[in-house]
Amino acid sequence: MWKDFFYYSRSERRVILLLLGLLVILCILWGVCRIMQPSEQVYQEDSAEIDSFLASVRQRKTDDTKRKYAKNRFKEVPQAILFDFNPNTADSSQLRKLGLSAFVVRNILRYREKGGRFRTPESFAKIYGLEEQQYLLLKPYIRIPEEEGIHRISPVEKDRQQTETEIKRIEKYPEGTLVSLNEADTTELKRIPGIGSGIAKLIVAYRNRLGGFTCVEQLQEVPHVDSDLNKWFVVKGGPFRKIRVNKDGLDKLRNHPYMDFYKAKAILEYRRKRGNIKGLSRLSLFEEFSEKDLQRLSPYLSFE
Repeated sequence: MWKDFFYYSRSERRVILLLLGLLVILCILWGVCRIMQPSEQVYQEDSAEIDSFLASVRQRKTDDTKRKYAKNRFKEVPQAILFDFNPNTADSSQLRKLGLSAFVVRNILRYREKGGRFRTPESFAKIYGLEEQQYLLLKPYIRIPEEEGIHRISPVEKDRQQTETEIKRIEKYPEGTLVSLNEADTTELKRIPGIGSGIAKLIVAYRNRLGGFTCVEQLQEVPHVDSDLNKWFVVKGGPFRKIRVNKDGLDKLRNHPYMDFYKAKAILEYRRKRGNIKGLSRLSLFEEFSEKDLQRLSPYLSFE
């Protein structure tokens, strides 16, 4: 009877053997997991320690770099020997004797190499790296020759100085003389009281851009020209050069003082899409042109 109980067919024995095999495999995997778990934990702990060590190394390198930069920038400065000096001409050895660090001396020399000039003691204080306390110590010893310390003067002041110099050697026109504004060159313009080389050049340059003056009041469109000068001029004839509305390109159109990029672009776009512009009435339809623009431009426009 008991033999019948333990009797299995071939297929049943195969199933039992397969289940036993799976059970053995599961036991092995469970054992492996138990063995690997402590190792993984140890690996994680070791990895954390390694990461911490690498971070400390990187931080140490960063600190060393900063200390090295600070050491190079603010290297121990020799004891200062104070004496009068010109920051525009003093060499590196003289600047070092004054107690300036190599970093500050290098910045001064670079500034001078690029064409920079110290015109006042205050401009010397702007050198990068120069501390305020050190500047205050050196300020009484800064000596900048007067010709080097002259500030840039305005064109009006420059022209006034030139006029005072030229008046001694250029015979000026008497009161009541009238000069043709569209024909006078710089030599003739300088004979008018109150006009020197600078103002004369500005008038001629603006006249060339404009294409000629149509009224004396246009002189006030020239920088630094006062209305008191208008009494010396008269306008003969019209403009000697006009804007060719249907032929000129973008650069020529926008170069006129009464034009700009947007006005010139509007003209070019119309020409490209619809052909030539017939007259001033067509331009009045463009939003880029105001009534004042058209009034000023009308003597200078040619629609041929």
